[in-house]
Formats: sequence, C-alpha cells, structure tokens
Amino acid sequence: MSDTDLQSTLAGPLLQSFFTEHMLSHRRASQQTVDSYRDTFRLLLRFLQQSTRKEPAILRIGDLDAPAILSFLDHIELERKNQIQSRNVRLAAIRSFFRLVALRDPASVAIVTRVLAIPLKRADKRLVGYLTREEMDAILDVPDRKTWSGQRDYSLLLAFYNSGARVSELTSLKRRQVRLGTTSCLELQGKGRKDRSVPLWPKTARTLKLWLETSAPLPDSPAFPSARGTPLSRDGVNYILQEAVRAAAKNCPTLATKRVTPHVLRHTTAMHLLQSGVDITVIALWLGHESPETTHMYVEADLKTKEAALQKVAPAGKGFRRFHPGDALLAFLDAL
Repeated sequence: MSDTDLQSTLAGPLLQSFFTEHMLSHRRASQQTVDSYRDTFRLLLRFLQQSTRKEPAILRIGDLDAPAILSFLDHIELERKNQIQSRNVRLAAIRSFFRLVALRDPASVAIVTRVLAIPLKRADKRLVGYLTREEMDAILDVPDRKTWSGQRDYSLLLAFYNSGARVSELTSLKRRQVRLGTTSCLELQGKGRKDRSVPLWPKTARTLKLWLETSAPLPDSPAFPSARGTPLSRDGVNYILQEAVRAAAKNCPTLATKRVTPHVLRHTTAMHLLQSGVDITVIALWLGHESPETTHMYVEADLKTKEAALQKVAPAGKGFRRFHPGDALLAFLDAL
C-alpha cells in the first residue's frame, strides 16, 4: 500500500453520509433507488474485502480507485454473469457516490476523476419481447378464481396487463390507490416519484372491486397481499407469473419458447396499445416514461406496423408504377 492510500480518507463515513444525507434528505430518492444503490455497495465492499483482505470499516477512498472499480465491474459481469445493463447500473451508483466524495474530500479529487472517467459499456440493443393476445389470454385463464389465491392471482395479472405497470408499482399498490366508480383507474407512483393515473377496463374494474371487497378492507391495506397479509414481494409476483405461464403452455405451446417476466407483461401492454392505434405519446404517458423517445423501442419491435407500412408502399401483386410526365412537362423540357 502506498503512503497516499494510508493518508486517504476512510470510505465508511462518506458512504454513510451518502445514504443518510445525500440520497434520503437532499435527493429524496425513491426506496427502489436506495435499495439498488445499497445492493451495489454491498457487492462492492464484499468484493474488496476478498481482494484486499481488509474489513469494509477500514477501507479508504484510495482502496476504491479506478483499477479496483474496474476489477469489480469485470467480476460482476464475468463471474456473477450479470448483463451489461446491470453492470452499467452498478457503475452509475458508484459514480453518484464519487461525485459526493469530490465535494466532501477535495484531497481525493484525482481518484474521483479517474473513477468518473470509467465509461459505461455499450450493449447490444435487442428488440423488446412481448406476448400475443392469445398468449396473454391463455395466462389469464390459468388462475382458479374459486379460491382466494386464484382470485388474487387473476386480479394481479389482469391489473398488470391493463395498466402496464412496473412490478414495484403493483407490489406497493394500496387499496386507496384503486379508484372505482364512473371512471375507474389505478393511481401509480413510478420512477422519480412521478404519479400517474391509468384507466381501467370495465372488466378489470369489476374484478378488482370483487377482489378488494374481500381482501383489502382498509385504505392502506396492500391491494395484492401475500397469504400473511403483507405486500407481495418481487419474487412472489414472478413465482405467480411463472406458475401461470407453465400451466398455460400446455394449451398455448408458443409460451414454452418465450422467457416471460413481469416486465414482459409491461411490454405486452405497450405493444397491444400500439397495435390498436394508440398514439405513441399516449403510450408514453400510460407507462410513465419520462420521454416519448423511450417508447420508440415498441415501434421498432412491432412487425405488424412495419408490414402495414410495407403494404402501403408496395401493394401485394403490384409493382412500382413508373413516373410518366405529362405533355406539358415534356414541352417545358423540350423548350429548354
């Protein structure tokens, strides 16, 4: 270890300040963001504990220099088999911390500069995955609505498909956020504490009304509780979906070849809205996207829309018509 590392500031107090003051007080970050950043530094500190043989409490900013961060990023990508997108999420959290270090510990500015210079890794851009209407109907037909759990699972999956919500938005949904009446909607809080209202189909509204009358009597009761009455976890939601997909694949074989996640249901809602002729800016508002540009990925993936455009350019069975100028244009050209 160099003398510079021995003299550098302890990382622990700065990391505590980063979470208690910067993230929670100054930025008022959402719980999902705090959880993601927390998990990043758990992984980083455990990695450094193994690689440097130092306890996390005595690590200094010098131990978190760019070579150590790069080794950590390679570790999570190559050994933990994380995707490039996950790698970039971890790097974004680390960058955010080092911006605070630059303000609180000017002596570490050289280390901060090197860490902030680590670039995000470019990933292949894949077309979004989504389900057909027949596949979605097959999944919704699985839950046994005569049982408590079956009624919950059906209500949850139908709400997913109707709203296109993120899994975190539905797991945190309260009874008071389900507005049932002449105009029924879900009041969702998405990324960046942005609230939005998503209208419900009459079928969804009736299903949720019947479900909530028996399962969520109090305004702050979770709309979709576990058997213990607590909010469903992300893993719990994914388990419900995987069980439904596995059962639905018996009658809908195409499901067996697809990787279906809660986020795929969100993509499915967006694609079906697009295919029904809904404007892309409305879909962006529906999904809670900050910019309509994010929603363009659904246009890129929608083969039906592209086929319709192709038919307008070159109708089936007909070739392109050659341009034949009229006599007046020929006379004008001849006169030049």
